[in-house]
Amino acid sequence: MAAYKVFFKKSVWKDFEAIPKKDLRKILKRIEMLGDNPRPSGCEKLTGEERYRLRQGRYRILYSIQDDELSVWVVKVGHRKDVYR
Repeated sequence: MAAYKVFFKKSVWKDFEAIPKKDLRKILKRIEMLGDNPRPSGCEKLTGEERYRLRQGRYRILYSIQDDELSVWVVKVGHRKDVYR
């Protein structure tokens, strides 16, 4: 399986500022793994959207996959109640 490149929407960097460093390390490790497998077990496709949700503890990672370009775009990271706003 070819490796996917992982990209971040600019607003994600602001999301990271609000997350404690201990949790952020785990989140970044989980995001890095999306490059090898963009649809890991536990990910859910969001209804009516071309986006996926992945849990990391109490945080959620929202991302989209472009199979034709072999890329993953992280669009939002945050506490579960804040992600869907």
